[in-house]
Amino acid sequence: MTYIPNPLIIPIGMLVGVLLALPIGPTNVLALQRAAERGFFGGLAAGIGIMLGDGLIALGATMGVHAISGAIRDYRTPIQIIGGLALVFAGAKLFFTRPVVVSNAEAERATLKDYAWDIPQMFLLTITNPGAVIGLIAIFGGVSSFVEIEGYLDALTMVAAVMGGSFCYWVVVSRAISSIRHKLDETRMRKLNQISGLLLIGFGTMLIAEIFLKRF
Repeated sequence: MTYIPNPLIIPIGMLVGVLLALPIGPTNVLALQRAAERGFFGGLAAGIGIMLGDGLIALGATMGVHAISGAIRDYRTPIQIIGGLALVFAGAKLFFTRPVVVSNAEAERATLKDYAWDIPQMFLLTITNPGAVIGLIAIFGGVSSFVEIEGYLDALTMVAAVMGGSFCYWVVVSRAISSIRHKLDETRMRKLNQISGLLLIGFGTMLIAEIFLKRF
């Protein structure tokens, strides 16, 4: 039994974490909106929720891609409906709620604790998004041709690396958005919220519609 993980796992895992965070999916849109409205820690809290969701999915994928693929296939319909409804609800709430733009002074005084409730919210949205789960499994399928994951130590190292890559991405993106958010007045923020809300409603509607189209 080896106690030293494959050294290639760390850089490849971090790259996977960044790749997962890059696509403009529903949770990513919401996290970017949080950073614009609430500043660095608002975006970071949302990013941490996504990171934890990606980490859980990555753990399942490293422990057995075929097993988790079967579970998704068996329970895809309820997962997809729950995820779709959650996105539609979040989108509608974002669209109709008047934006409360945190001032730069308030954003500078804020801490991660102030937005801690966003972490479980984003976590649940991530793990109920079949697209995120399937996308991660597809990426792991490609990664397996470059580096072999043998044993629990390699698997846990890969999960930590994926989460590390995702965390670094959200730190950089949240910081970048918080540095330009002072240019967003209430009118622009409302338009941003409406666009983000419509995107979330669109993503959720597509998830639900796909189920009905397959059945009918």
